[in-house]
Order: sequence, then C-alpha cells, then structure tokens
Amino acid sequence: MALMIKAKELGHPADWLLRSQHNRTLPGGGKLWEQVTAGEPVGRIHFTLAARQAQPARAVRQQVWAQRVALPDAAGGVVSATCIVAREVDPPAGVKPIEWRLLSNREVNDLDAAAQLIDWYRARWEVELFFHVLKNGCRVEALQLASMARLERALALFMVVAWRIARLMRLGRTCPDLDAGLLFERDEWRAAFNLDKKKPPKTSPRLNEVVRLVAMLGCFLARKGDGEPGVKTIWQGLQRVVDFAAGLRYARELDD
Repeated sequence: MALMIKAKELGHPADWLLRSQHNRTLPGGGKLWEQVTAGEPVGRIHFTLAARQAQPARAVRQQVWAQRVALPDAAGGVVSATCIVAREVDPPAGVKPIEWRLLSNREVNDLDAAAQLIDWYRARWEVELFFHVLKNGCRVEALQLASMARLERALALFMVVAWRIARLMRLGRTCPDLDAGLLFERDEWRAAFNLDKKKPPKTSPRLNEVVRLVAMLGCFLARKGDGEPGVKTIWQGLQRVVDFAAGLRYARELDD
C-alpha cells in the first residue's frame, strides 16, 4: 500500500503492477476479490504454461475479471486501482487451478488491456532474473560513488550488462541454433574456444555451443544430466572471455 500511495502522490510517473496478496475489505463493505468476480468477466485468455520442477508444460485457459476499485489507505483516504482476477477454467485432474489476483494503476476497459497486464505478470521470473544478475553478478549494491549522477551512469551501464547475460541464457536455451555471431563478437567466441582448449572453427558456431563454453569457464560442469547453464556460470565465464578478447585485440594492435 505504501508504494501505491507514493505513486499517487507523484502522479504515477510509471505504471505499476502488484500481486494482490490480501483480500482487502472495501470502504463500502464486502471483500475485494468477491466483488470483482461477482461482475461479468471481460473474457478468456489461453497460453502455454512452461515446464517447471518435473511438471510438464501444459495449456492453460483462464476466465478474467477486471474492475476499478477504491482501496482504503492507512490515513483514512483511498487509492484508486484496477483489480484483475484470472482464474483457470477446467484444469487437468489432480492439478491445482492457477488463479492470479493483480492490482495496477492502469485502466482496464477490455480483454486486451487485461491480457497485457497478465502478460506482464507472467514475465515476472525474467524480471527477477535480470535483477538477480544486476545485484549479485554486477554487485551494484556495493557501488560507492560520490554523486547521484555517477551512480545513475554506473547503473545504466550495469543494466546493459545484466540484460546481455540474461538474454544469452534465455536465447541459448530457446534458440540454440542461432548464429553466435549475432550475440558475440568474433574475438569473444574465439576466446571461449581458446580458454576451453578447443580449436575455434573458421565460421561462427551455434549460439548454444558458445554459451556452454562460456559457462564452463564459470564452473558449469556440462555433464549429461546438468541441463543448460544458468546466469551465474555465464556471468562468471563471461568475465574471463571479455578479458581474453581484449588481449586478442591488443595483440593485433601491437602487430600493426
């Protein structure tokens, strides 16, 4: 609620989307979730839920409700928000239905607007992954800079680094046959081969091959049952690759 109040005071400079964790009591009486689902649904959505923890991927259909509500704040006032409830329809036998309850400052007048916010929520793991790299890989919380301007410039740079690492992990899994040259400079993918004591190919290799080589430099074991590397081994290996690639470029400059 504190975040909602602050956003209201600032005139909502950025859109926000939160999970509704508590079934709040509304100013006019009644409970939030029951009031929203008592109205007519705005429609249905369908998507494929990705596989996770030994659970196979499956198709999901959800009924969606959306309603503008006034939520009481701690100071006796109210905060206006849109509540969305997305409830699974006809889940497989023995499977707990997926139900999401969300709050946002954005107006939702139709199914398309509601579906967009639900897509934002479905992307939450990618967002968390990005901030995991930013916090633990780039260690932005350890920055000790003298001014806000310097801190903002450093964060802008590290956000690009974090985005690149997360993108390498995701595309290495979902688009393994992409040309590695689309995401690595030639010196970088050649460095990955050299550091792993493998002869670099004459042409740009597959993306997944290079990502795995980079991760192996970050302690990814690449055993048969290890699956694909995560962001931690990629960022650790990429540090070595970038340094080695810089050495290759410097060596060429000396030769010239």
